[in-house]
Amino acid sequence: MSLYRGYDRPQLDDQYNNSKRVPAAPEIMARFQSWSAEVMRRPGVRLDLAYGPAAGERLDVFPADRPRAPIMIFFHGGYWQMRDKADFNFVADGFRGKGAVVVSANYTLCPEVTMTELARQCRAAVAWTWRHAEEIGGDRARIFVCGHSAGGHVTALLASTEWPRFASDLPVDTLKGGLAISGLYELEPIRLTYLNDRLRMDAAEAAAQSPMNLVPRRAPRLMLAVGGIESAEFLRQQADYAAAWRKAGLEVEEIPMPGHDHFSIIGALGDPTSALARAAHRLMGL
Repeated sequence: MSLYRGYDRPQLDDQYNNSKRVPAAPEIMARFQSWSAEVMRRPGVRLDLAYGPAAGERLDVFPADRPRAPIMIFFHGGYWQMRDKADFNFVADGFRGKGAVVVSANYTLCPEVTMTELARQCRAAVAWTWRHAEEIGGDRARIFVCGHSAGGHVTALLASTEWPRFASDLPVDTLKGGLAISGLYELEPIRLTYLNDRLRMDAAEAAAQSPMNLVPRRAPRLMLAVGGIESAEFLRQQADYAAAWRKAGLEVEEIPMPGHDHFSIIGALGDPTSALARAAHRLMGL
């Protein structure tokens, strides 16, 4: 019996079960954690700065090698319910020596918070970065966002945010661009899978927090990337979202990543010579 776009429940679960699709995922994650631990030991790194009162509202700062540098804020993946910034801080290596500050942000995981609250926290991380840009060696006029998987969803939400409505001191153009990697832009299929056992979204929240339903009239430049061998649903989600932005007359660019799966693609961001990292550099004018 079809549940969503011709998929029954087991088939839809399979489309979004990335660990099942990539059997080497545990080994890959272990390598990411080891790499990240090494990056966090470098001089000048500032860990666990509070951007809000909740325990999950913490961020790490990886400084640039020059003052008033552009800032890239990174949001990690884990389907909004697992993982930590410390698992993915290796992405800072993708900007090392390029003259950029990297901010790696956590958020409180579901089900401790709702998806709506998680999104609010991520906006608060951006607001904190804008307000403290000079303190961390950055330029508040050049703030960008990037995220993987659940973080790609967050990136898309942030790109659609009307910042003065979130906080009156923030300018309309708080963000100058975004890079969403393997993102989720429509949450209804997520609501119908095993993932919702912990997310606990109802149909109304899934719709309200779906970037596909929030395409703005004005937005910063957006780049999208998905691994060429990711599931059909991940490929469809990006294609549909890119088409929606183009239909709205907004600037969007899709970065081809052939041969990459859901895990290898984010590993590429830590390599400054990769196509993905070079796209991020181009977005930031590095």
